[in-house]
This record gives sequence, C-alpha cells and structure tokens, in this order.
Amino acid sequence: MKNKKGMFDNLTGLALGIVIFAIMIGVGVVVLGKFGDSVGGSANTTVQYLITQMGSSGLAGWAPAIIALAVGLLFIGALTMRTRRY
Repeated sequence: MKNKKGMFDNLTGLALGIVIFAIMIGVGVVVLGKFGDSVGGSANTTVQYLITQMGSSGLAGWAPAIIALAVGLLFIGALTMRTRRY
C-alpha cells in the first residue's frame, strides 16, 4: 500500500518554507542595513537600493502571490486526486 501524504502535510511544508523565506528576507534586510551604516557614499546608496529590492517593493512583495499560487495548486491537486480513483 502506498504511503500518501495528506493535504495538511503539504501545507505544513509550505508554511515552513514561507517562514524560512520570511526569516531570510528579515535577516538580509538587517545585515544589509548594518552594512550600509558602516560604509559611506555611493556604497550606502547601493545598499539602500538592495534593501528596497528585498523589501515590500521587491522580493517580499511577491510572497503573497507565491502563497496564493501554492495553496491553489494544492487544492487543485487534491481535487484531481479525488476524481481519479484507482
């Protein structure tokens, strides 16, 4: 008999991935902010641009779309598995 993962197991993995993604963005913003404080001139401008790209206008701005897509695909997968009975 096959060991089938339930939908909640998949959602647990998804939630863990989202938490790790958020931690990586948070740590990246903090580290880049500290680095930007320690350098001066045009380097600080570049670091502030990178912080903006990691923040809500950049990488983190895609998080809600990624979450919605992943959850939608999980539901579609669950529905197609129910309709296909072997």
